[in-house]
Amino acid sequence: MAKTTVQFIILFVILVLVQVIFSKIMLFNVATPIIFIYLLLRLPIGLSLNAVFTIAFFSGLSIDVFNDTQGMNALACLLIAAIRTKVFYAFVTHDEESSAIIPSCKSIGTGTYLKYAGTLMLIYCFLIFFIQAFTFQNVLLTIARIFCSFALSLVLIYGIDSLVNTRREKR
Repeated sequence: MAKTTVQFIILFVILVLVQVIFSKIMLFNVATPIIFIYLLLRLPIGLSLNAVFTIAFFSGLSIDVFNDTQGMNALACLLIAAIRTKVFYAFVTHDEESSAIIPSCKSIGTGTYLKYAGTLMLIYCFLIFFIQAFTFQNVLLTIARIFCSFALSLVLIYGIDSLVNTRREKR
């Protein structure tokens, strides 16, 4: 358990630092890579709701502090934390062993993982970009930002998940 906790802390620090750099990147004025959400996607399904909310709040807040976004990421991360288990069980059958699963391509399958991660990433992108725009004046640009950032982020998260493996998943 302690080894897993240390791995999540290291993953948290790396993802936040990389996200701070990626926050300054906007491809074609529409796509921003969002990868720090991978930490929330990767948390074990059986983890207590209090722990998930705490991790989600601090990961969102750390991005807010570095990007001066005044709590928008913390709000979006808390929403993701609130619905992640329900989204997971929408795509994976519910049994006793599923509560110990750490969601990844290897543990639940690539197609199922992409549905799970894609749903949560789309909700996150929708919420964060509509909060940033805070208007319906330029709704087409906002929708383009949502879907382009979603697609770019999902590809990057799939790549990160292919690189990050635990020993138990390799067996």
